[in-house]
Amino acid sequence: MDALWKKDVLGEGFEQLELALPDNAVATLVRYKSDEEPDTDPVAADADVLYVHGWSDYFFQHKLARFWHRNGARFFALDLHNYGRSLRLGNTPGFVTDLRDYDEDLAAALEAMGRISGKPLILLGHSTGGLTLSWWVHRHPRVATALILNSPWLEFQGNEIGRRAISPLVQIQARRHPLAPLPIQDPGIYSRSMSSEFDGHWSYNKHWRPYRGFPVTSAFLNAVFQAQNAVDAGFSIDVPILTMLSTRDYLQPRWTETATEADVALNVDVVAHRALSLGNNVTVVRIPKAVHDIFLSPAPVRKNAYREMERWLGGYLNRRD
Repeated sequence: MDALWKKDVLGEGFEQLELALPDNAVATLVRYKSDEEPDTDPVAADADVLYVHGWSDYFFQHKLARFWHRNGARFFALDLHNYGRSLRLGNTPGFVTDLRDYDEDLAAALEAMGRISGKPLILLGHSTGGLTLSWWVHRHPRVATALILNSPWLEFQGNEIGRRAISPLVQIQARRHPLAPLPIQDPGIYSRSMSSEFDGHWSYNKHWRPYRGFPVTSAFLNAVFQAQNAVDAGFSIDVPILTMLSTRDYLQPRWTETATEADVALNVDVVAHRALSLGNNVTVVRIPKAVHDIFLSPAPVRKNAYREMERWLGGYLNRRD
């Protein structure tokens, strides 16, 4: 299997592996390997970490990979089919009709990781990736050891009343015209706050993470709503869950500097409440001045987030009941 890994676009230490899926689809697994010694007494020693990105996104958070390596883990990230490294000519970016379709991606990734029985498995998901992993862990008990959610899209931006009102209409549209783009326009505020071409500090592939995001199809939004409906009904996740969110959001369609220190995609208070529906062991940590992807926040904010994650891992990962 190692012979099939090749150099990744992120450069030194990063490699990628194409994963064949049904219907000629592909997913792409990225791993980080380094000769650098982990920290003394690392909190994630011998663990495997699998990261899943969010909507209109792909894995490029190289500092996150190095954080996990320093803490003793093997780090992997998955570009789901129709995203990032897995996009192919003719694909509709981000297209999916059911978030459970990603079960094939996750199964292929876990197999390719060469998991050793008994090693801890930490699943880490951002935004829609957090929603996807939450549903997956709920339906696949006794596989993961811990679930970490980075600003997970567990609830509609308004609230559950809005989702329940809109969901049936979106479902009808998804059945009739699944590829039809919805009149939802990303004003580009998040990209402006992130990209080094504007007011941010990060460089990334604009084809894989476009300035105004992928067109939102009725099929995709219906898939998200169905997963959020399932969360609303209540999950029974059997592992400790860490949900990390900013302390504030900014959901206005116009630019202000506030966008550089707030979540511009989620209603963070609504999501914090919804996280309690995931299981019986849920920790919610609020990070001041964090952006939607907490690990793309300014350096002092990231440092705080990493510290909180290490503290949580130290309390739960190696706990023996």
